[in-house]
Amino acid sequence: MSEYFGGVGVDATVGTDGGRSSGAHDLVSLVVPFYNEADGIETFFREVTPVLERIPGIDYEIVCVNDGSADSTLERLLAVCADNPRVRVVDLSRNFGKEAALTAGIDEAQGAAVIPFDADLQDPPEAIARLVQRWREGFDVVLAKRAERNTDTYMKRGTAALFYRVHNAISETTIPENAGDFRLMSRQVVDALKQLPENRRFMKGLFSWVGFRTAQIEYERLPRTAGETKFSAWKLWNFALEGLTSFGTWPLRVWTYIGGGTALFAIAYAIYLALRTMIRGVDVPGYASIITAVLFLGGTQLIGIGVIGEYIGRIYMESKRRPVYIVRRVYRQGAS
Repeated sequence: MSEYFGGVGVDATVGTDGGRSSGAHDLVSLVVPFYNEADGIETFFREVTPVLERIPGIDYEIVCVNDGSADSTLERLLAVCADNPRVRVVDLSRNFGKEAALTAGIDEAQGAAVIPFDADLQDPPEAIARLVQRWREGFDVVLAKRAERNTDTYMKRGTAALFYRVHNAISETTIPENAGDFRLMSRQVVDALKQLPENRRFMKGLFSWVGFRTAQIEYERLPRTAGETKFSAWKLWNFALEGLTSFGTWPLRVWTYIGGGTALFAIAYAIYLALRTMIRGVDVPGYASIITAVLFLGGTQLIGIGVIGEYIGRIYMESKRRPVYIVRRVYRQGAS
């Protein structure tokens, strides 16, 4: 076992070979965050391992990241690790969240290609072979895009579609619709990702921001094999805000236009009142119109302050330069 403090200022040199190894077998790393997934671990390895072994011309490793699980996830992962030399377990010091756990796994992965993968098996393992095939055709990134979202509720499908539309309309970085973290990235792409210094990481945006030659496949998303989703409606809302504020300043810029529009409306209304007074004389304005205007302007100002506060909060958190994650131990077969 080895211990280290991880996640700070990873230095990497970007390669020029697009991630394709010149050896007979390419090493492919499957990166899997686990958080309270004890009930599904046996099923996960029973389904995934045979699929990886059937892909011709590759060696593989499975980098499992225990993201501070409170159940027996770590113990069950260690049991698998003890029997399988291709499995490595990265145990984080606490629950840092999926984005940090994914970053830890990507940093630990050693493959010529790296594939983030969910422990719930909603992404079918059989699709991995198709990702590898497109990578061998010369693509640096191969996206796995959901053909349908039938496993999601109607509300979740609607809000997801709205998020992608809004994000891609206001952001400088376009996120492919219905494409999650499941994708293949060459070593060149991974090394580029490891050079990005931010602590608050919206991985879908970072994956898109680095660019590179990209292909995509489509697949049918499956129901969860065990357990429940860890993303509540509130967490999804905060995740969406993270995405909307991570790759653009449009939410800040729009308040310039709102303020300008409000000022023009106020000037026009003042001119109207002046003309009406000259033509019809002075009258006593009503209380309702005054309080409505005050509440409207006050609410608008508070919303604008909230948006500014969101960005200031991000600056504050980034200025601390805390690590994205802390690794307690890395377990591998035969390590002491």
